[in-house]
Amino acid sequence: MKTRSTIALSMLAGAVVGGAAIQALHAQAKPPVYMIAINEVSDQERYAKEYVSPAQKSVKDHGGEYLAAGPGTRVAGNLPEGPVVILRWESMEALQGWRNSPEFQAALKIGEKYAKFNIVAVNGPNPIDQNPWAHWRSPMDMMRQG
Repeated sequence: MKTRSTIALSMLAGAVVGGAAIQALHAQAKPPVYMIAINEVSDQERYAKEYVSPAQKSVKDHGGEYLAAGPGTRVAGNLPEGPVVILRWESMEALQGWRNSPEFQAALKIGEKYAKFNIVAVNGPNPIDQNPWAHWRSPMDMMRQG
């Protein structure tokens, strides 16, 4: 009987420790951030020659990752015409660190001579929960579980 109690208590303690570890991982993991830019370019030649290379270098030097770049295809709405760039960052803090860096600010100063930048950032799914619907419960599930 004493052995069974010890095993049961050990299993319970393991479950509690495991649950706490999972909660800690959820609290620590930050979702990646995606930045989307649609740049309205007024002078394509100078934009490409003077801005693109230093801007790309600053992204790479600050941990950003290019996911897509090139002409976009409008699906709906009134969007500006111009190249579309999608970047991935580890966090909003990383994106802001790059955006405020002297390297990017110098490139931006050049780029603003030849383009208007339309930029938005959005959080991606939490890396632990690759399925953004993982914790969703239907109203029927909520009624059944109380």
